[in-house]
Amino acid sequence: MIPIASLVIFIVVSFLLYNWIRKNSRGWKVPKEPFPVEWRIILAQEVSFYNSLSEEEKNRFEYKVQEFLLNCRITGIKTSVDAKDKILVASSAVIPIFNFEDWRYSNIHEVLLYPSRFNEKFDMDGPERDILGMVGSGYMEGKMILSKPALKHGFRNESDKMNTAIHEFVHLIDKTDGSVDGIPSLLLEKQYTIPWIDLISKKIDEIFDGQSDINPYGGTNRAEFFSVVSEYFFERPKLLARNHPELYKLLERVFKQDMAARNLSKNTVKIGRNSPCPCNSGLKFKNCCGRVHY
Repeated sequence: MIPIASLVIFIVVSFLLYNWIRKNSRGWKVPKEPFPVEWRIILAQEVSFYNSLSEEEKNRFEYKVQEFLLNCRITGIKTSVDAKDKILVASSAVIPIFNFEDWRYSNIHEVLLYPSRFNEKFDMDGPERDILGMVGSGYMEGKMILSKPALKHGFRNESDKMNTAIHEFVHLIDKTDGSVDGIPSLLLEKQYTIPWIDLISKKIDEIFDGQSDINPYGGTNRAEFFSVVSEYFFERPKLLARNHPELYKLLERVFKQDMAARNLSKNTVKIGRNSPCPCNSGLKFKNCCGRVHY
């Protein structure tokens, strides 16, 4: 007869082993290599959010970008994909969940970049090609489609309150609780759910009455409203806080970020051999991270 103590040990070890196997069978990868300096330069030149961060936060952002790209493929469909494309996609994924330390996008494994707009059948030719981004479902579950021009425009234009890639990743965040309904249950504390739903209804009414500067597409339904105002929150936070203070406060609670306090800007200075190294070592680029090039 097996002693009780041995049986308990066997059950505990089996449980731990089962959890370890289940966790590792998912194949989740974590960064083990240093963040490429070329990627850091792209972030500094293209991503305002990154430039608003402290040095510790920049390191954390870089880690999350690298982690995302290790676990999600970026595939070009009838178009090429370069490092800048990958960094912009990953940044779009990281920005909304930046302050959620252990967040993993378990519901996506590939982003497809298209060279243009497409229709609901994913065709780039023919009528009704007005879609810039889409989260897949059915046989496309786990995939996202983005127009590459729209991806770049989202980071190039800082005044139009629009970022297609962030919009689609917010849909994925919304979808994590099982339904895309504009109510991010995993992020929004229960006591704020009813105020959030009431505020959505109020703001959608304002859109239909022509009394709002929120993108009219946000009036489509709650899910689209959530993604549209999230774009606004991350692109023009100070304007949102001024024009829609109650909405801004609730989004601040959802994303755990005070975006209006950030100084959003790009590093437009070209980084040459004698430029300060973007790693902030105090050395020239040629004597630091750029040594491999010079």
